Amino acid sequence: MRGSHIPAIRGGQPVRSSMLPYGRQWIDRDDCEAVMQVLRSDFLTTGPAIAQFEAKVASYVGAKYAVAFSSGTAALHAACHAAGIGAGDEVITSPFTFVATANAVLYTGARPVFADIDINTYNIDPLCIQHLITPHTKALLPVDYAGRPVDHDEIASIAKKNGLLVIEDAAHALGASYQGKRVGTLADMTMFSFHPVKAVTTGEGGVVTTDEAYLCERLRQFRSHGVTRDPAKCEHYEGAWYYEMQYLGVNARMTDIQAALGNSQMAKLDAFLRRRREIVRQYQIAFARVDGLITPPADDDAHAGWHLYAIRVAPERLKVGRKEIYDALRAENIGVNVHYIPVYKHPYYRQLGYSAGLCPVAEQCYDTVITLPLFPAMSNQDAEDVIEAVRKVFNYYVQHGHCRDSLS
Repeated sequence: MRGSHIPAIRGGQPVRSSMLPYGRQWIDRDDCEAVMQVLRSDFLTTGPAIAQFEAKVASYVGAKYAVAFSSGTAALHAACHAAGIGAGDEVITSPFTFVATANAVLYTGARPVFADIDINTYNIDPLCIQHLITPHTKALLPVDYAGRPVDHDEIASIAKKNGLLVIEDAAHALGASYQGKRVGTLADMTMFSFHPVKAVTTGEGGVVTTDEAYLCERLRQFRSHGVTRDPAKCEHYEGAWYYEMQYLGVNARMTDIQAALGNSQMAKLDAFLRRRREIVRQYQIAFARVDGLITPPADDDAHAGWHLYAIRVAPERLKVGRKEIYDALRAENIGVNVHYIPVYKHPYYRQLGYSAGLCPVAEQCYDTVITLPLFPAMSNQDAEDVIEAVRKVFNYYVQHGHCRDSLS
């Protein structure tokens, strides 16, 4: 079913007969069998599959510890708690992200402070961070937009100079690297997401990696109601049955069902990343000379995970806005998307006192960005369909600049 009622341009026939989504999971027989083994076992949750999954993620990124959670959002919330963030604190983060990033700060009673982004990478601009630090700043929460690592050198320098922790939102960046080092070891804590459109999936799920034992312990205890069974940590240990709730945690435990899927998926991660990068190379070559289209920067010292392939519209060349291009591509059955609405522009954040104009570069990017389909299960023909549709739509608007009502 077509995602738009706007007719396809140049004669009315769309490039594709069915909608190609912007992202989709890849599940095979090995994944299904791994889940079935858990379903036939004694443990559906709090069992051995979770520890296996944590070990695989930690080993892959090179971190000492990994702690699994029911979702990426829960993982970020736990990281903020483990960092000691609370009421009266401020955390500097990017507005160009899904709302979960800033929400994790709000859950602790702290206040998100939004720093503008770099126009080329769409990642948080370290120069903007420096101007926002106050005595209330407790941590930095940068986001690896689309899987491209942030400027870790600059961010680490700022954090060290001001005594701040760095919590990296690497929901998009599993498998990415920065100057030869894998994301997952470059910040005090790093969160990865395992939503179905991410590099690998557990259905829903998240992991926080760290090299600090005390942070690992706080993460583990927080995900399970703030409860400990460790005799050495209990105030009044009574026996093998005994446990203590020492602070208000949450139930954010990953199930063994999720972890089993993750264990199977991790074996395919490198292959998934290779396929994403192949499609990106195909796109970069094809779009290099498309008038009115701005491609994302190529990999350099930051080897991206390429969770998203986000182009930008150059309205001065096209004479139309992003919406017209978006609608026209949807009419070609290319399931484009938009990532992201700046967080502070959402109604809830406006009620908290945030206002438009706070981060001009992020708003400019939002007004012009379009996410193209990119996922490992895409065939070469799928990628060619995307290329054909993008060229068709952009070339048309460069030549004609018609409003959407006249497309026929």
